[in-house]
Amino acid sequence: MAKTKQFTIAIDNHPGAVAAIARALGDAKVNILSLLGTAQGTAGSVQFIVDDARRAKKALDAARIAYQETPAEACDLPNKPGALAQCLDKLAAKGVNLNSIHATAAKGGKKAVIVYTAEAAVKTTTATA
Repeated sequence: MAKTKQFTIAIDNHPGAVAAIARALGDAKVNILSLLGTAQGTAGSVQFIVDDARRAKKALDAARIAYQETPAEACDLPNKPGALAQCLDKLAAKGVNLNSIHATAAKGGKKAVIVYTAEAAVKTTTATA
């Protein structure tokens, strides 16, 4: 598993909304490695990881596109039935609570890729009397 950053951008649900993000990143020579977009009614969100998070932040800032950056993990899996379940069972056994997940595989490809974010570990402090 590779540590990465996931960007989340709130968008208005209209033609060209995601294209504007892709254009800003592409013009800055930032490659989008994974992307998930969802919409409900007039609003939506786009989540993605890129090859260069620092350059992506500069490009988004220059384009005045607001974003949230979240630590994420990317993991390659064999592209076969049950591989995702095995990976998720291992995460669950470690107590990992997923906040978001998306996966993709090319038809006929040998590997699949998942990207997930997890609930941050809660730090507990005990007061002493």
